[in-house]
Amino acid sequence: MANIKSAEKRIRVIDKKTEINKSRKSEIRTYIRKFDEAVENGSFDEARELLKIIDKKLKRAATKNVVSKNAASRKVSRLTKRLNSKVNEAV
Repeated sequence: MANIKSAEKRIRVIDKKTEINKSRKSEIRTYIRKFDEAVENGSFDEARELLKIIDKKLKRAATKNVVSKNAASRKVSRLTKRLNSKVNEAV
């Protein structure tokens, strides 16, 4: 345990930020799960709306260093590719 006051404060700050980061990641995973369900059910309009939200949330998380910029970009790219392939199969 820290003995110095500033070190104790850093521990408290890190704990708060860790909780916020967990929350952000969990929210993104929830949206991705909803996106997957929408794509599987064939509701492509809903999936497109969810993809916009996911893109926005991932870019925000990348800005806040919750996830790396490349990881966020890769996730959006893969989700977009998955949506487009399912739309083309349906047509």
